[in-house]
This record gives sequence, structure tokens and C-alpha cells, in this order.
Amino acid sequence: MKQITRQIVREYLPKRGASAHKGNFGRILVIAGSRTMCGAGFLCALSALRAGAGLVAWGLPQSMQPSFAAMLPEVITCPLSETSKGVLAAKAQVELQAFCEHFRPTLIACGCGMGKSPLLQFVLEKTRVPLVLDADELNFLAEHSKIALSDKYPCILTPHPGEMARLLTSPVATNEQERLMQVQACYNKYKKVTVLKGAGTLVSFGRKILQNPTGNVALAKGGSGDVLTGIIAGLWGQLGSEQGFTDLSAWKAAFCGVYVHGLAGDLASQEKTTYGVLARDIINKIPEAIYQILKVGRTK
Repeated sequence: MKQITRQIVREYLPKRGASAHKGNFGRILVIAGSRTMCGAGFLCALSALRAGAGLVAWGLPQSMQPSFAAMLPEVITCPLSETSKGVLAAKAQVELQAFCEHFRPTLIACGCGMGKSPLLQFVLEKTRVPLVLDADELNFLAEHSKIALSDKYPCILTPHPGEMARLLTSPVATNEQERLMQVQACYNKYKKVTVLKGAGTLVSFGRKILQNPTGNVALAKGGSGDVLTGIIAGLWGQLGSEQGFTDLSAWKAAFCGVYVHGLAGDLASQEKTTYGVLARDIINKIPEAIYQILKVGRTK
């Protein structure tokens, strides 16, 4: 196992040519949110934009759309049918398909704050683009072992320790050796790039495992994971458009994403302390984190 370094992240961050246009930087569709978890999709979509994605759309419960469209005018909103409990409904499948035919996403980030939405199964079984999976989508995957992730499309799994335990039907890891074994086991089970969140986040791509040195306890707060999902999706949207959406570009996006996320948390905690950092503070520090990474001569 090796540590992620600032130099390697600088090398693999997406390149942004002077003559490029928004279509060169990925078309991200975020499917996220429910009545009681309104902000999850907001945090994820905004983070993807801050990480450099060219276009970001957000599929969200229709009752939330007017408020969040006003709060986040840079994001294309796709209002979807919801159940009486405020989660995305099964009939939203048709609406989502119609939107995708128009928007043509290059990847989908799904799961943040979705609860027990019937749409979770549809995304896993019917979508035909690369996926970044988090939160409730991972819980759904753990509960439905007969559902197999497509071999044709790359995917990034981003579990926290509890979600990892559910994916592997094992106890939560209690030490670094167990964390290392679990991230490798998850990759072996699903054959997808795996991010095990926590202090010293681990990123697995087969036998290649990297540990993240950035970040601190300020990130141990609700919404931080939604931000990470958005950063990874935003970076992968760019890398995939540049290099192709492959397992390799997924791995690069994952380890670059966790490093940027952790560094943004470090920068935010310098101003807000490790007590006071909110997920939105992490988002606000994404540009500065990327600037510091790209600035030659600054190392960690």
C-alpha cells in the first residue's frame, strides 16, 4: 500500500485546454435526495461543478425542484415523480429515461439521500453509463445480492465503514489491517474501483491500493460523503471525456477525488476549526485545494 502524493494528483488531474468547451468536461447526472434528505443531491451536484464538470443535471423529487432550482441555477434540474413518503417513485423511471435521451449523461452519480426509493434498482439494472455509487444505492446493492453490476460499464463504489460491512456481510472494521482487507475484498467481490472512507481513506483498484494523507476529523459530519461523491463524479466526467470511461480513469478520479476532498477539509478547518466545518465549507474550498495541488513547489 502506498500513499497518495500531491505530485501524483497533480499529474493525473484532468487537463483543461484553453480552447475546450463545456462538452469536453463531462455531462454528469446526479440522482439523489428525498423529502427528509433534501440537501444530499444539492451538495453532490454543487461539488461536481466545483470540481470542474462541464454540465451537471440533478434528478430530484418534484416537490423539491422549485426551491433547489432557485438555489443552484448552474445545475439543470429534472423533477421526478415521488411517493407519498417523499422518495423517488417507480414511475419516475419513464421520466428519467426521457430526460437521459435528451441530456445524454456521460456518467451517473446515484444514491445520496434517496432512502428506500424504487428507482435504486432501475439505476443499477437499466442504465447504460458509468456509475458512481454511494449511500442508499450501496445499501440497496448489499440487500440484493442477486443484482450484478454490469461488466460493460466501469463503476466506483464509495462506502463508509458501515456500508462496507453491509456490502461484505461482515463486522465493521476496527483497525487499519481490517480496513485494508475489506477494501480489497470489496474490489474482489464486485470488480469495481472501491473507496473505503474514513481516516486515511483507502482506494482499491485490484492489487493497487492507495491511502489518502489529507483530511481530518472536521470531515466527520453529515454531508461530507455527498461532497466526495460529487468531487469524484466531477473529476471522472473530465478524465473520462479526455481518456475514455475505463476502470483506469475511474481509479484516477477516485484517488484524486479523495485527496482534493481531504485537502479542502484541511483548508476549511483552518478557518472554521475541526468543530465548525460544514459540508458547504468543504465545497467552498475545492477551488483553493485544486489551486494548491497545481501550484508547483508546494508539497505534502
